Amino acid sequence: MATTRSELPDAAGRFGDFGGRFVPETLMAALDELTTAYVAARDDDGFQAELAALLKSFVGRPTPLYHAARLTAHAGGAQIYLKREDLAHTGAHKINNALGQALLAQRMGKRRIVAETGAGMHGVAAATACAMLGMDCVVYMGEEDMRRQEPNVHRIRMLGAEIRPVTAGARTLKEAVSETIRDWVTNVADTHYIIGSVVGPHPYPMMVRDFQTVIGREARAQMLEATGSLPEYAVACVGGGSNSLGLFVPFVDDASVRLIGVEAGGDGIETGRHAASIGGGRVGVLHGSMSYVIQTDDGQILDTHSISAGLDYPGVGPEHAWLKELGRTEYVSVNDPEAVAAFKLVSTLEGIIPALESAHAIAYVVDTLAPSLPREQAVLVCLSGRGDKDMGTIREADEAAGAR
Repeated sequence: MATTRSELPDAAGRFGDFGGRFVPETLMAALDELTTAYVAARDDDGFQAELAALLKSFVGRPTPLYHAARLTAHAGGAQIYLKREDLAHTGAHKINNALGQALLAQRMGKRRIVAETGAGMHGVAAATACAMLGMDCVVYMGEEDMRRQEPNVHRIRMLGAEIRPVTAGARTLKEAVSETIRDWVTNVADTHYIIGSVVGPHPYPMMVRDFQTVIGREARAQMLEATGSLPEYAVACVGGGSNSLGLFVPFVDDASVRLIGVEAGGDGIETGRHAASIGGGRVGVLHGSMSYVIQTDDGQILDTHSISAGLDYPGVGPEHAWLKELGRTEYVSVNDPEAVAAFKLVSTLEGIIPALESAHAIAYVVDTLAPSLPREQAVLVCLSGRGDKDMGTIREADEAAGAR
């Protein structure tokens, strides 16, 4: 299977039938400009050296690979290894992409950044990169997400960025993306939009993926050093899908490694209150790209639900859709209570408080995958972020469970 960056996506930004550009004509010139600038920067040794130096000295890469021995013993079966993106500066993988795009915007002469955020971690990452580079930053965030991710709201403001509440619709990530696009269309001459995941019109899915593959490149080398072989499985949570593609892509050509994405099952896919775009959606267009989307029969985007704000989005990156159609990746879902239980389990067994997003992947590995495998096999899990931001959500979940 061809997976080199020059072949995927094609010149039209397509991954097979997915991807492309479904945007107003007013954005086409900006996207062409961005594509040209990114391709030039990608192949520029000076840009790559500057990014690599900052990833090391500012972000703290490489992040560690950790053998979760007590979690492994609890689950039984395969050995569980965690790729510790929670230890990157700002506490999540989002900084890898935010820093790369901010450097690119600076190279393009854009001094103003706009960004969307759900769980708040991408907003924090964008604000962090802008503070370090001396750029203006505006972050759009749904009011519901601001309520449940209040610590990150304060962090974004502390970093000098402006945060603009979004009151439309469900007041979550989908609406925040829409508002950010409106801002970008209006101010495209001096503004760059740092999209936080592998979604949106070309070149964003390609560009965000490339900035995030540092996760999988490091993890691949670390697994070989630690165990002498590649893992049998690589597992990550999937909302838009940047941490998972970042982990998966460096393993795509390794047929021995099975790739599993874990979506947010919410209250259960059968209830309609979920955020599993692949497991419970259909092909459609959202925010400038064709992929799997949670929508009605006539194409109206539905509200989604997940206890995890970062997974609460009705679409998935087009490369995920393409890999799923090829049969190279598998997708499963984990419900809210299962994710909460995994959140608490990792905290008490390993002394690591994971993000609720990451807890979805851990729940599937601990409850289903690892116990079904022999002890000599290895499962690599992307622990995409830390869970400080989720303590209020966990408290609310406990109070609701107590009330029942």
